[in-house]
Amino acid sequence: MLKLPASIRLPELPLIWAELEAALRAEAAQVNAAAGSTLRLNAVDLSEFDSGVLTLLLSAVRLGEQMGLQMQIHEVPAKLQELARVYGVDAALWPELAPQL
Repeated sequence: MLKLPASIRLPELPLIWAELEAALRAEAAQVNAAAGSTLRLNAVDLSEFDSGVLTLLLSAVRLGEQMGLQMQIHEVPAKLQELARVYGVDAALWPELAPQL
C-alpha cells in the first residue's frame, strides 16, 4: 500500500504527482502480476493540504482506471472528506461511501 505525504499543496503538486505516478505504476505492475484488481493508497499521514490534493487523488483514480484497476483510499482525514464533498468529487474518490439511490 502506498502512502501519501504529510503535506500536499498546489506549489508542490507537479513534483508530488511525478513521484506518485511512478509509484502507482510500479504498484500496479505488482498488483497485476498477483492477479489483483485494487490499488491501495493510504492517507493516514496527510495533515496539511489544499484543494490541489483533490486533483492529485482524481488523477490517481483515473490512472488506476486506465490500468484496469480500482483505487481505494484508506484512512482519509475527515477534513479531506469534507473538502471532497464541498467540491462534489467525494463519490468519485470514495464510491463505496456514496449514498445508494
